[in-house]
Amino acid sequence: MIPAQFEAKQAEKKWYDYWMEHKYFHSTPDHRTPYTIVIPPPNVTGVLHMGHMLNNTIQDVLIRRARLKGFNACWVPGTDHASIATEAKVVAKLKSEGINKSDLTREEFLKHAFDWTEKYGGTILEQLKQLGCSCDWDRTKFTMDDDMSASVIKSFVDLYNKGLIYRGYRMVNWDPEAKTTLSDEEVIYEERQGKLYHLKYQIEGSEEFVTIATTRPETILGDTAICIHPEDERYFHLKGKKAIVPICNRVIPIIFDEYVDMEFGTGCLKVTPAHDVNDKTLGDKHGLEIIDIFNEDATLNSFGLHYEGQDRFEVRNAIEKELESIGALSKVENHVNNVGTSERTKAVIEPRLSDQWFLKMDELVKPAIKAVLESDEIKLHPSRFNNTYAHWLNNIRDWNISRQLWWGQQIPAYYYGDGKEDFVVAENIEDALVLAKEKTSNANLKAVDLRQDPDALDTWFSSWLWPISVFGGMMDPDNKEFKYYYPTNDLVTGPDILFFWVARMIIAGYEYTGEKPFSNVYLTGLVRDKQGRKMSKSLGNSPEPLGLIEKFGADGVRVGLLLSSSAGNDILFDEELCNQGKGFANKIWNAFRLIKGWEVADITQPTSSKAAIEWYEAKLQKVLVEIEDNFEKYRISDALMAIYKLVWDDFCSWFLEIIKPGYQQPIDRTTFNKAIEMLEANLKLLHPFMPFLTEEIWQYIAKRTPEEALIIASWPEIKPFDEKIIADFDFATEVISGIRTIRKDKNIAFKEAIELKVMNNEKASTHFDSIIMKLGNIVDLTYVTEKVNGALSYRVKSNEYFIPVGGNVDLDAEIAKLNEELNYIKGFLRSVQGKLANEKFVNGAPEQVIANERKKEADALAKIATLEQSLASLQ
Repeated sequence: MIPAQFEAKQAEKKWYDYWMEHKYFHSTPDHRTPYTIVIPPPNVTGVLHMGHMLNNTIQDVLIRRARLKGFNACWVPGTDHASIATEAKVVAKLKSEGINKSDLTREEFLKHAFDWTEKYGGTILEQLKQLGCSCDWDRTKFTMDDDMSASVIKSFVDLYNKGLIYRGYRMVNWDPEAKTTLSDEEVIYEERQGKLYHLKYQIEGSEEFVTIATTRPETILGDTAICIHPEDERYFHLKGKKAIVPICNRVIPIIFDEYVDMEFGTGCLKVTPAHDVNDKTLGDKHGLEIIDIFNEDATLNSFGLHYEGQDRFEVRNAIEKELESIGALSKVENHVNNVGTSERTKAVIEPRLSDQWFLKMDELVKPAIKAVLESDEIKLHPSRFNNTYAHWLNNIRDWNISRQLWWGQQIPAYYYGDGKEDFVVAENIEDALVLAKEKTSNANLKAVDLRQDPDALDTWFSSWLWPISVFGGMMDPDNKEFKYYYPTNDLVTGPDILFFWVARMIIAGYEYTGEKPFSNVYLTGLVRDKQGRKMSKSLGNSPEPLGLIEKFGADGVRVGLLLSSSAGNDILFDEELCNQGKGFANKIWNAFRLIKGWEVADITQPTSSKAAIEWYEAKLQKVLVEIEDNFEKYRISDALMAIYKLVWDDFCSWFLEIIKPGYQQPIDRTTFNKAIEMLEANLKLLHPFMPFLTEEIWQYIAKRTPEEALIIASWPEIKPFDEKIIADFDFATEVISGIRTIRKDKNIAFKEAIELKVMNNEKASTHFDSIIMKLGNIVDLTYVTEKVNGALSYRVKSNEYFIPVGGNVDLDAEIAKLNEELNYIKGFLRSVQGKLANEKFVNGAPEQVIANERKKEADALAKIATLEQSLASLQ
């Protein structure tokens, strides 16, 4: 028995288990052409959100379609260790248990971190299964797996040996909450309301002051100079003089440099080399002292004097009052600042001088620029992101790849002495010991004499190898799998990680394999609510994804998301879209039940059914060409919409209506078999988008072996088709619509058979007359050469159609109704023509307004002609 309704929840579990049992998702190298996607690895402790739902639905559509098209489809899943985010969670958990990270050894902390990821990790991958994602779960990777970590270490050593990785004392972006550096790309700039403080610095040995504006008064405790432009006449007399820093009373030199903008503020600049990248450059140039006033958590250290131990923002408020009390504060103004914040912790970034590891990017980046912007070897969809990509790569800076964390791959640098350069780089301590002995000429060195750099590598330094390392390409580049699956085909991700991940994978791909890592990058938009707001927990506007699946079914949610999503454009998500997807699933289910409910008999096939099959086969082919074109251009939403219209409008509303047998009558076997064949073709097209519903119907249609499951069926083959058949049918549907309109307007019941007379001025095809007769309940369709009097009429293009009135219509009432409508339209026409005859209106109104009025005139004239013709035929 076929259930009255599609039971989504039951079908989802049944068919996912069935697919897993028969290993349809698993791929191994064979004779077929591979089609490969690697998942953008979500945070190991993450949970499914709307962005994941969209991104992974698109990937699943691509992979399921590739499977149907006969490719060896391989979708590699996995998770990222997310060093900053995960370490912060582990530290917070330990703190709640009364344990400080600083009291643990690295090994003890890592055990806690692995326990944490084992307990909370992988949840998101299980949730993706509920969405229907057909990943090769046997290949699941984690960026901290032993082989993945080994790939990262090998990469570091290789790049160091090539002279591309170096250690440098630089101004970096410091996250005081995570207590680690960040790369430039991990800093998000936000406009915030702040203050501009005008501070007075006394000139040593005089009563004179210079005023300097700053947004950060707490940093005066690290000031080591005042800088003035050498051509600023206002301050010529200060050359060779010194100034006194308020509060700490440090005497600092007044230096002169063209870096200062004479027109900005007072023309005087405070120089704090430890806390501003530009000040550091000035300090190096003029040999200034460097005074760092902050601890790693952005509290003040001993150079902060009586503010030692206090947070920087608390000090900012307190120091304002102290400066005012000693007369060193001239004024305070409101000021909008562009403040750098940590992408992960949201903490305000502190510029900080630190010994860090950097990767030189200027040469590495060149193949990646060429691949996307010159050779078109890699295509971004939509292509407008090429400009964003170009801007970043053409202005790239060396990548700070070290993080002051323990959770992640530990930097493979081993120190054998106390000097900054007393280190060697190797994949393991055994190799490091050999190198250290060579470098020091000390054969007595032992492994215990070496100390590994405590820092971990940036998470992105791990994931930039993802398409290579998931197939073992770093450790064994000649292995069978890597040679078969790499380069991958398509990457689906968000534009927010175009720099962090996509560009870097391209760079790594060319550096390590000499090849692109993928051919196409489909950049999805951001999922917003229907008011256009970014979804967030604080706004309460982000629906729970699994709740949506529970309510609308996975297929309904997938359709709802994709109907509203075009590449690179933000999606205004509304639950009603998922409801629409659910409604579409019900429509398909009911169409299937309708067909299976017909009694089949060995009787003659009606002409109308034969014509309908001929038309639908042509229409299916035309839509198939459209779908292929949309997929080729990565217009996934458009591809779905083309299928949606084919199934809803053409198959359900027209095809099934035409072939439907009369009440309590059987359908002929030829037509029934064709209806099943067309339904199966539709299911194949729908399967990538609605996998559960389509497999359920497919398996109900006939008893299938595992080798005959829909998931591994064949995508419909494109064949030649006749465009004229489709055009002729479209014409016939207009004729049928005209009949239906007259029946509705004149209250002529469908069960009443009527006649139809046709003046075929258009020389339209008569091929679909049998369908017109069936759907219009026409008892007699004849072609005439003259207008038919006493008949209701309408036009389709230049053809005229007449329905003799007979006893169906009150003739006098119909004539009166037509006259009333005619008089109204004539009155409307006079008012429009009056406007157009008014020179002042025509000369003064915008061009579009005039065009609208002329269209109204043309429409009214056409309507009057039709009404007069109808009246003439009735009189």
